[in-house]
Amino acid sequence: MTKAATAARRPGGPGRPDRPGRRRLGAPAARLVGRRLLAAVPVLAAVTFGVFAVAAASPFDPVQQYAGSAGLNASQETLEQLRRNLGVDGPFPERWWHWVTHALSGDLGDSTALRQPVSQVIGERLGWSVLLCAAGFLFAVVVGTALGVAAARRRGGLLDRAVTSVSYALEAAPPFWIGLLGIWLFAIQFDLLPAGGLTDSGSDTVTAGALLRHLPLPALVLGISQIPWFLLYVRQGVGDALEEDAVRGARARGLAERTVLLGHALRSGLLPVLTLVGSRVPELITGALLVETVFSWPGIASATVEAATSTDFPLLAALTTLATVAVLLGNLLSDLLYGLADPRVAMEEM
Repeated sequence: MTKAATAARRPGGPGRPDRPGRRRLGAPAARLVGRRLLAAVPVLAAVTFGVFAVAAASPFDPVQQYAGSAGLNASQETLEQLRRNLGVDGPFPERWWHWVTHALSGDLGDSTALRQPVSQVIGERLGWSVLLCAAGFLFAVVVGTALGVAAARRRGGLLDRAVTSVSYALEAAPPFWIGLLGIWLFAIQFDLLPAGGLTDSGSDTVTAGALLRHLPLPALVLGISQIPWFLLYVRQGVGDALEEDAVRGARARGLAERTVLLGHALRSGLLPVLTLVGSRVPELITGALLVETVFSWPGIASATVEAATSTDFPLLAALTTLATVAVLLGNLLSDLLYGLADPRVAMEEM
């Protein structure tokens, strides 16, 4: 059979060689997603059950919290009626099952602290939290990767010692401290950026201009709190890749240092960073919680603080479930990216 006939028999047609490696990635990736979705069901069930168990063991009475000062003088019959109205009068396994069955139909209950349906609270705040986390995470990845590569080129040099020292210091600094420092520096000392909120003074409307002025500082603080992890991982990975025989061979062949660094060492050194994406999601959520509180950002994290301090367990259960889903999706994304970047890794084993 001629070469032309062989090419014509390929799925890609003449002149378009088939790529079985890429075609084979679809099925393992789909099976990986399916396995993770099945595994997520008992995880979410255990997490939500734990929230209701903690609520049952809590010394705080949600009815008294809901009634406020009026509950001090209310009769026992009134409090019991209010308890039935709020759905906290039965045993907690029964309350948990009632919440799960209603949540599957889209009814997450009502927030006792914010006096709104939980789905409405999440719908109004989720977008702002996603925007803040995405901006901070992107800043951390770009800056951390760039500084890590620069430090890895000359390990032990002045730049390497400087950025690693600052990274270790930032790892020990809580995000709220970095936030307060950012407010003092950029809002008070230099008056460059607003100190918090999402709208300008005297206005309740969020405009594009107001968003561009209020987003940079909290996103910068959140990103700075995440930079050390990416910087140190990239520095270690790229530094080790520069010592590999393949990279030394590329240098011996006379390739430019830029080609060696970007075409060989960086690609190999960034593979461990992909596993960091999923593991940083819980830290990103925790950091966002503190940053949103410091900057009065109207996101999910600030609602979590209010739900915890007000013993608003319907809202707290929904937000805890949402955070668990974000962690599971982050781990799944990390494994998918690693499998696509390194075909030698079998997705069936993940």
